[in-house]
Amino acid sequence: MDEMSRQLLQQVRAPIKMRPGAPYREDHHYRRNGTASLFTFFEPLAAWRAVMTRRRRTKIDWARCIRTLLTVHYPTAERVVLVMDNLNVHHLSSLYEAFGPAEARGLAARLEIHYTPEHGSWLNVAEIEQSVLARQALGRRIPTLEAMQEITTAWADRRNRSGASVDWQFTTADARIKLKRLYPKIDD
Repeated sequence: MDEMSRQLLQQVRAPIKMRPGAPYREDHHYRRNGTASLFTFFEPLAAWRAVMTRRRRTKIDWARCIRTLLTVHYPTAERVVLVMDNLNVHHLSSLYEAFGPAEARGLAARLEIHYTPEHGSWLNVAEIEQSVLARQALGRRIPTLEAMQEITTAWADRRNRSGASVDWQFTTADARIKLKRLYPKIDD
């Protein structure tokens, strides 16, 4: 799981459509309509992803995304393993701020959280998937939260149907070399 923020930008003048011999053109002026936070959940072995769009990135927003993940996408899973960075909103306490004790406890009991090391967010394949999302679907002005939701949902559905995944090639041997400062030193 990872999240990213995107500006919501509206055209102030109608762009000139592409036609034979002439490219698409848009004015450099735009109206800023706030931001959107995109929470991306990605299961690489199943080639499945979901992008949940929110107006903000708060503890409550994260907790609601977790509830959707567990109740809509994985309703029968006893445990869901979640790899993510250690952002201030990414904690089980957020569930207790958003929901009653019984619901928060039930959701928390189904989660197994693994945090990526500091400065190691590149270990999170959801971040790689977000890069694909940005290149394939977000390279234009998107004016509203609703439009952002529509675009990201269509993109995720298309990627899910195609079976697209991430070909992770970072081996344990590579990790021992690159991350040796993180491994404990054992004296013989």
